[in-house]
Amino acid sequence: MSYTKEDIIRMVKEEDIEFIRLQFTDIFGQLKNVAITASQIEKAVNNQIMFDGSSIEGFVRIDESDQYLYPNLDSFVVFPWRPSHGKVARLICDVYNPDGTPFVGDPRGVLKRVLNKAASMGYDAFNVGPEAEFFLFQTDDEGKPTTKTNDEAGYFDLGPLDHGESTRREICMALEQMGFEIEASHHEVAQGQHEIDFKYADALRTADNIMTFKLAVKTLAQRSGLHATFMPKPIFGINGSGMHTNMSLFRNGKNAFYDPSDPRGLSREAYSFIAGLLAHVKGMAAVTNPLVNSYKRLVPGYEAPCYLAWSASNRSALIRIPAARGQSTRVELRSPDPACNPYLELAVCLAAGLDGIEKGMTPPDEVTENIFDMDQAAREAHGIESLPGSLEEAIRALEADQLILDTLGEHVAANYIEGKKKEWDEYRTRVSSWEREKYIINY
Repeated sequence: MSYTKEDIIRMVKEEDIEFIRLQFTDIFGQLKNVAITASQIEKAVNNQIMFDGSSIEGFVRIDESDQYLYPNLDSFVVFPWRPSHGKVARLICDVYNPDGTPFVGDPRGVLKRVLNKAASMGYDAFNVGPEAEFFLFQTDDEGKPTTKTNDEAGYFDLGPLDHGESTRREICMALEQMGFEIEASHHEVAQGQHEIDFKYADALRTADNIMTFKLAVKTLAQRSGLHATFMPKPIFGINGSGMHTNMSLFRNGKNAFYDPSDPRGLSREAYSFIAGLLAHVKGMAAVTNPLVNSYKRLVPGYEAPCYLAWSASNRSALIRIPAARGQSTRVELRSPDPACNPYLELAVCLAAGLDGIEKGMTPPDEVTENIFDMDQAAREAHGIESLPGSLEEAIRALEADQLILDTLGEHVAANYIEGKKKEWDEYRTRVSSWEREKYIINY
């Protein structure tokens, strides 16, 4: 929907909306908000709501704390899970400095900068369709999450095996009330694992949608007495949760990745985009797979792609080209997980692809064999490298990739790397239950 300031002021009054949440996202992908009452809506739509940026990790120092929230008026929506009297609505915001310039540490701004670069190269749209998986776990008597699912279902199963079916249905209905077009909803491979796919949109809208999706899933699961998590690998020995990212570039309304004269139906730009992703995917990993836990998903044997290869059909490859052609031609990157900051993830994906196009890169040969069945010698013979094996490796790869650092910008890159190094160090020095079980008796 497209709204004016006057539309929003009128709707707040007419629809008995009492609170408006002005939402924004920090560099680590955490959703933040400033809640205002209906009486302040005029100030909000005129970009006059201020907040203390120094209290947000990775934003600004204490001596430069004032920042302003500029709402995206088209993001106005009422939360369907809140009371019908005294409703709660939200607006997604950009973060600005007091002098009226965009704040360089705003992840939404990072993505906007790369979209502007694409526009300058003649691309009028970068469409993205995400496939975000999550787990639904039971809670204990204190409401804390467990790892119990009370669920024996598998891929595409349904009730009575799929005990999350009713919660998934509630989530889908709520999202549709908020303007989402739900394309598919199903049980995933692991017990307690689910996927809800919503229709692709331009990249900025998609990143906004991912943040809204996560909020809705967590909120509605909690109302059902369950805990939803987008943690990439919550349980050892079963599949983790990914967020396959389907991407396509458009020029003059036509899909730039499609070429009917090519044997695979792919354009030169599509091949170069794939090559750019492969060239930078290691440097992107700390963004697309941001947690210590992310690298416990990216291991052989659980369908997660950990080897650098592409294919038009092979699901063991890092990059897959789904079968649809014409306007639906797209490149699917299978490594990202749903813990990532979607604004930064889509920014680095687009920047890597555009770099491939600008430099006329050519991808390696397509790999049609099952990479998971290959031994190391066979992979080396094909020239297939691996993604980083840990967050520490991923941070080093990020520090070595100037394009990805430039895409994030000096402020975001420095603060992001500092935060991730702290996270790795905390993990590295912590004594785990595995260590106690392994060593405490024998040694």
